Parts: sequence; structure tokens; C-alpha cells
Amino acid sequence: MIRILCSTFCLLSLLAMQPALAQLAQALRIEIASDPNESESFDVTPLAERGVLMTIRTGGFYDNTPVTLHFKKYDINLKSLWQVAFKQDLKFRPLLTYNTDQYAYHLFREYDTDRYQFIRLHLEDGAIDLFESSLIDQFDVRQFKVLGSQAYISGYHHGRPVVMAFSFFDHSTKVLPGLYVNRMEISSLEVDEIHREVNVLVHSLKRHCKFSIRTYNYDCKLLRIKDFDGAENSLITGKLLPVNENESLLVGNYSTDCTPYSQGIYVTRIHHGETGSSQVTESVNDIQYIEFSQLQNFFNYLKPNRQQKLLARALKKKEEGKEYKFHYRLLVHDLQPTPDGLTLVAEVYYPQYRGSTLGYGTYMRGADRYEGFRYTHAFICGFDKQGKLLWDNCFPIKELLSKDLTEMVQVSQQGDQIVLAYPNDGEITTEVIQGNKVLKGTEKFKLQTNAENEKVTFSAQDNLMAWYGQHFLAYGFQKIAPSQNYANQRQVFYLNKLTYREEEPTGKSTNATTRKNDEPER
Repeated sequence: MIRILCSTFCLLSLLAMQPALAQLAQALRIEIASDPNESESFDVTPLAERGVLMTIRTGGFYDNTPVTLHFKKYDINLKSLWQVAFKQDLKFRPLLTYNTDQYAYHLFREYDTDRYQFIRLHLEDGAIDLFESSLIDQFDVRQFKVLGSQAYISGYHHGRPVVMAFSFFDHSTKVLPGLYVNRMEISSLEVDEIHREVNVLVHSLKRHCKFSIRTYNYDCKLLRIKDFDGAENSLITGKLLPVNENESLLVGNYSTDCTPYSQGIYVTRIHHGETGSSQVTESVNDIQYIEFSQLQNFFNYLKPNRQQKLLARALKKKEEGKEYKFHYRLLVHDLQPTPDGLTLVAEVYYPQYRGSTLGYGTYMRGADRYEGFRYTHAFICGFDKQGKLLWDNCFPIKELLSKDLTEMVQVSQQGDQIVLAYPNDGEITTEVIQGNKVLKGTEKFKLQTNAENEKVTFSAQDNLMAWYGQHFLAYGFQKIAPSQNYANQRQVFYLNKLTYREEEPTGKSTNATTRKNDEPER
């Protein structure tokens, strides 16, 4: 009897010590009727605890009907706060959007001219400000950011990079100097609100793949150039995050042969130079390179035997004094600050083609048809404020194919735990991690309608966004039919509020130490 009591006490103690996990649940849902024969698009912008903004665009160029933007703001309970409509001139076409804490910005361009239009929507009350300006003709716009009362637009003019600044205050325009160079691309345009600076990350297309950061003040004056000419490897992309008043961390991916294929990730500390009258050119400082094989969990999306074989081949190459070449393409997210430092999230993908077989089983490579971007997995890394790697983890992605290369994996920080999630075909796949541990392996949650006697028959353009706290927003298009009559279907744009709710420990092990996925190595 004593042994039984002891065992029972120990079991209860272990259950009490286990962390409370969570389960995804549908909290709220709204539906907006969608007509498949009409020209319309929907966009959702999470505003943290201030609610959510929905933008509905109706009309368009192809059907020669007026374009109207319907802005609708909801609170965290998806109750309508305000709505406003803006009728757009048909000759303007939408380019890009950008959001700050106070405003939502929309950039438009008049067809075949140098005329641009800026819409500034006040998120508090829905008031709209309209600005127009001439920038430059034949401008291939790629990025759009706003700092203070100034917009920054990057792109290419006759194949050369250009960044222009437009002032909402006096409607003046400026060109950021030192960028109009042949065979150079803009890797990233980033605004630093702490230092009120603009950073343009560029890389050359020449043989040595030079990478540099050009920093400008609010008046568009070049302050300093950070060159990485002496770097051991070729830096592909970079993301900046200020960690204090004098220093930022630069994190990105690198290659060894000046190609877009990543060998690993890198991190380096950037010291902010003086903002005096003369520009400062700084050379490269210490860069920490972290090859994928050095990450503890990067390859966990593979089956254990494939993982072991791949790492064995990489080790053998190193023992021979050679380098094993990985062929991964990365979509690197913006860096997320944490109390300890920052979190890096990147998704691994490859373009997928479907080949055609023409007569007698002959395979024609030129007959390939592009299908979209196939995602294999995401990896997440934690760094301290000095750039030291603290941990890494992996999130397998199965059967996800997207026509557009967009960020699919969403991250919700909940205390010392992180919830990872992505949408696909009306379902949400989740995983819960804590540092390099997997607390809860991949699970799927199917989106539901508001009525029990209805069924989702088709789902498209599924999207997911981390909202606030333990909440997510899922949205997209669905066809819904009564359970007893599939012929009578309706199409809606849905917006679901999803919540991670804590559940009681069961005593069962939740550690996911192996993976079932077996995607091809890329």
C-alpha cells in the first residue's frame, strides 16, 4: 500500500510540474458575402489590442468600373467600430501598402505616367488624407516605407536602383544619393524609428557579390556606408534590429559561391557612427557564420535516417577539407525583439515545376509548367543582444504550395513558449516550442462555420496572422453549403478569431523528438 501511495503521489507531482499547454480554438467569426463574378479583393491588417482593419477593394480596370476602397475597423471582439469608403480614380492602379501604429498608407500610380498618389488613413477614426506628386517616369517600384511624415519608395529606373523620399508636409521629393549604380540591387529598405534613419541594404551583381549598408538621416543625407567587401562569404540578405542607442544587430543568410542558395545564417553587430557633416565609411567587423549543419534542429523536418545521411555527408566533406554545398532558398522574416535579444524566423522553399511527357515517354525539360513555391519547413533561432545564438528549432511544413512567395508561418510569443502556425486548405497547423524543445508536436485545426448544419466545401487564399496575446486571425475565401444540400452553395470572405486556450496536463509525453516529413533536400 505504501508503494501505491508513493507512486500516486509521484505521478501527481510530475503532472503538476508539467507546463500547461494550449489548444487552438475558434473564438469568433464574421462572414462577408463574396460574388465570384465581381472584381473585388480583401485585405486584413491586425492592429494588436486596438482591433483589426479590413480593406475591401471593389471595381477595377478590366471591367472598367470605378474603384472603391471600403475601410472597416473592428474591435477585438470583431464588432464594427467605423467604416469609410474612398472612391479611387480609375486611371490610378494600386502598388503597395505600409502600416504604422497611427496610419495605414496606400501607394497608387497613374498608368504610364510619373504621377503617384498616397492615401493616408487614420486608424483611430477613419479620416483620409490624399497626397499626389510626380516622382520619376519608368520607375519599377519594389518597396514602400514611411518614417515620420516622409515616405520612401525604392525601385529601379533603367535597371539602376533608386530610392526616393516624399514629404507629406511640404510635398517635396528627394532622391537618396549614391545608389544609381549599374549591376546593383536593393536587398532591403528599412526605417529605424529610434534613430530616425533610413537604411538601404544593397548587394552587387558583380563577381564578388559586394554587400553594404547605406544609412541616411531624415533629411536624406548619406551618413555612413558599411561595407562588407572583406567578408569571408557572400551575404545574400540582411535584417536590422536596434538593440540599444548605439548598436544594432544585422542578421541574414549567406552563400559561399555568390548564388541565391543559402549555406547558413550570419549575425554581426553594427555600431552607429557619428552623424556629423562628413559621411563615414566603415569596413567589415567580426561576422559569426552559422552553417545549417551547426544548428541543432534545422534538419528535423526530414526522417531520422535521411537526416543522419545528410549530416554524415556534410561531415565527410569537412574531414576532406572541403565544404558541403547546401541548396536552400530562404524567405527571412523581419527580426522580432525579445527581452533577451531577438528572434529570427525564416521559411525554406523552392520553386516547383511540373514536367510534361511528350510521346513515347520522352521527358521535355522545356515543357515544364510552373506551379508555385513549395515550402518544406521553417526554422526559428533565438539570439541575445550581443548576437550569440541561444537556441534553434524547426517547424515542418507539409503540402503547402503558394503561387506567391509570402510569409506563411506566424509566430506568437506566449511567455517563454512560442506558438508556430501556418494555414493550408481551410486548416491551421500548429506547433508549440520552448527554446530548442518541442512541447507539443504538429497538430491540425479545421476552421468551422457559425452553424452546425453547414459544411465548408472549398477553401482558397487562406491566410493567418498573429494578432495579440494568444490570439490569431485566419481569413480567406470559402464556399459553404448546407449539410443536406451541397448544390445550394454560397461564397464568403471569412475572418476568424482563433485563441490558444490552456488545457490541463494529461500525463502523456508531448515531446516530439522525431519527424515524419520527408521532403526533398533543397
